[in-house]
Amino acid sequence: YTRHQLKQDEFQETLDTLQIFASEHLRQIILVGAATLIIVGAVVGVKTYYARQEAAANTKLQDAITTFSAYVGNGQESSVLGAGQSYPTAQAKYQKALTQFSEVVKNYPRTKAAGYALIQMGVCQSQLDNETAAIKTLQDAGKNSDQEIASQAQFALAGVLAKTGKTGDAAKIYQNLADHPTTIVPRATALLAMADVYRSSQPKRAREIYEQVQKEYGSDSVVADSLKQQLATLPQ
Repeated sequence: YTRHQLKQDEFQETLDTLQIFASEHLRQIILVGAATLIIVGAVVGVKTYYARQEAAANTKLQDAITTFSAYVGNGQESSVLGAGQSYPTAQAKYQKALTQFSEVVKNYPRTKAAGYALIQMGVCQSQLDNETAAIKTLQDAGKNSDQEIASQAQFALAGVLAKTGKTGDAAKIYQNLADHPTTIVPRATALLAMADVYRSSQPKRAREIYEQVQKEYGSDSVVADSLKQQLATLPQ
């Protein structure tokens, strides 16, 4: 045989072997192929389902946020101001928003929107002077696996704790957030909030924190302006 003929014979033998294998294992090949298609189809189906759930949840979340931000007053004033939706009292507004946020959490529990809705539930409960429920809700929201959502929940929780006089607990949360900043709650924001907690009870400590922020972020014009105002109004 020439070298070319040898190569042809080897190629033909390979094809023959593959053909024999395919004929002997045709059933298995078909089953494996079918199983692969089923798995791929299931993955695509799950992704499509969750995408639709997220979209629907976002729509409901936006409706709830619209209620939360609605004008408080009579309908005529709202119309004149172009404020759109309005409620006669803040309590009525926050109660309605609380119901809407709760529905997002209940109906779309595996979505990011539900994580943000749970935070807003806590905020609404605080606005309705139900601090015990607000703290519990925000503690649950702070356990979210998404660090951005969790940090926002913890920031809101610290605010409620400060509101109820638990200054030390609030300060600990703010310090932790400052040590582990996120996009939603950057370090400067957490430090400024912690300083605000101490303004009335420990103005000296508040000043120390402001000066720390000034040292770290003084080159930022927005932060610098805020610090200037805060220091000027800080009790002696």
